[in-house]
Amino acid sequence: DYFLEQDNNELLILTATSGDTGSAVANAFFGMERIKVVVLFPKEEITERQRKLMTTLGGNITAISIDGKFDDCQALVKEAFVDPDLKYLNLSSANSINIARLLPQIVYYAYAYSRLGKVNFSIPSGNFGDLMGGLFAKEMGIPVNKFIVAVNENDEFVDFYNTGEYKNISPSKNSLSNAMNVGHPSNLARLIALYGGIIDEKGIIAKMPDMQKIRHDMVAVSVTDEQTKEEIRSIYKKFHVIIEPHGAVGLYAAEKNKDLRLVCLETADPAKFPDTVKEVIKIDPALPECLRQALKKEEYLKNLDNNYQDFKQFLIGNFK
Repeated sequence: DYFLEQDNNELLILTATSGDTGSAVANAFFGMERIKVVVLFPKEEITERQRKLMTTLGGNITAISIDGKFDDCQALVKEAFVDPDLKYLNLSSANSINIARLLPQIVYYAYAYSRLGKVNFSIPSGNFGDLMGGLFAKEMGIPVNKFIVAVNENDEFVDFYNTGEYKNISPSKNSLSNAMNVGHPSNLARLIALYGGIIDEKGIIAKMPDMQKIRHDMVAVSVTDEQTKEEIRSIYKKFHVIIEPHGAVGLYAAEKNKDLRLVCLETADPAKFPDTVKEVIKIDPALPECLRQALKKEEYLKNLDNNYQDFKQFLIGNFK
């Protein structure tokens, strides 16, 4: 906001979300005078509580539900960025299209090393932002043993890891860990480039990365919805701790590699996924105050078809 004021300029942030990024971005920029945010999310694939954290703010935050998948939302954002007709809008992104999104994700690997020494990390993965943060941390010299790449049933990376052949999943599969329902991770191009390869936007590999090094640095695990529920149940039974589906994917994958000393990343509050948690352990997770307040508020929401021209005209008509 400060630098925009110095330049007498404004910024329009476009963000695609599969559930969690959108609310974080919306709440971070809410109320800023020179920054407006447009959040796109798949209409049928987020929980009511995830939705309300984005749609009850109003003001400089615009929430748009798209009749499609997260990959469709992400494609709309990417197309807007290369559209010369929209250059006047001074677009930016809070997705990992913007490398600045990944920089803070490096920090907690360094923090973990400073407290625990050299460990392994189990990372619930959808668009691979957290994984890339870890890989960048390792490239910068932070000692890491292995990364466990934990995905849900959108297992295109697991297949690639095992066979060396990549085929994206379109449309992506619906899983309980909905923020990881990604059929073609945006950060996969960065990962493959880091290991010497080249892949295009459509998922076609022009140059193979060093698969031997990828397999040395990582373990790739796919976790089903039933296994996700099993892990939520198991963790509560053992430790009386309530976890949500994304963290459960990471922990289940970690259990399969428990000979390794590791840190498992968690992604969200279980209160955002009450239906799954109640089904599995018969407990309604306690609501954080911010979520309690959001549930009481009116929603400000626009719905669009999965059509770029419709999205483009919405931007032109609403932002000058």
